[in-house]
Amino acid sequence: MTENMQVEVVPYIVQFKNLSDIQIENYLIKEQPYNCAGSAKSEGLGIAIIEKMTGEDPNALIGLPLIKLVSMLENESISVI
Repeated sequence: MTENMQVEVVPYIVQFKNLSDIQIENYLIKEQPYNCAGSAKSEGLGIAIIEKMTGEDPNALIGLPLIKLVSMLENESISVI
């Protein structure tokens, strides 16, 4: 184990659809996404309220950009595969 520190920012942009109050209420009742960032689960029904997602790693949206993590591990001579 080294004492090295690596820091990266991996932007991921989510653009939501323009929704009516009824659509939003229906989504919240059906999905109950209250423990999620932005109250939207892209892996569930939330995909229906999303217009567009942009970024290099969709895992960054849920909190851990795995593509960057693999690179960081390789920087520390840790092979994933």
